[in-house]
Amino acid sequence: MNPPILIRDYRFSDLDALIALFHDSIRRVASRDYTAAQIMAWAPDTVDRDAWAAKRASRPTWVAEIENVVVGFTDLEPDGHLDFMYVHPDYQGIGVATALLAKVEAEARALAISRFFAEVSITARPFFERRGFRVMAPQTVAIRGETLTNYRMEKSLVSLA
Repeated sequence: MNPPILIRDYRFSDLDALIALFHDSIRRVASRDYTAAQIMAWAPDTVDRDAWAAKRASRPTWVAEIENVVVGFTDLEPDGHLDFMYVHPDYQGIGVATALLAKVEAEARALAISRFFAEVSITARPFFERRGFRVMAPQTVAIRGETLTNYRMEKSLVSLA
């Protein structure tokens, strides 16, 4: 039986844990679908901590914890854009991303946002498809001199009554 997952609001004191989690998730999980060069472009050794702090402060961000360990995070922009959703590699497949998505979806509905949309990695695409997102288009993005494939995906939050 898995320990309970707590979803809470982001605190500035979480910043370093989120940066580390982002790097670990990309380097250890997404690495099965992207080359080493693409991974290093996406998650370089050096990060702009101030830019990370500003981005987290600019929108609602939620953190998942298990037994006081930060195991995932997500955010939501006012237009329904889900920019970040990452789960620590050691906590994959136990419901962390599902709990985070449920939280952000509930918040979006409370704000009367009619649809979610995201740019989803090859690795994350199956998760999002299982939760009602559909691929709008594949796309190629350039990051620090490398190109990566991802998918523009969306999910309607309007119930058909």
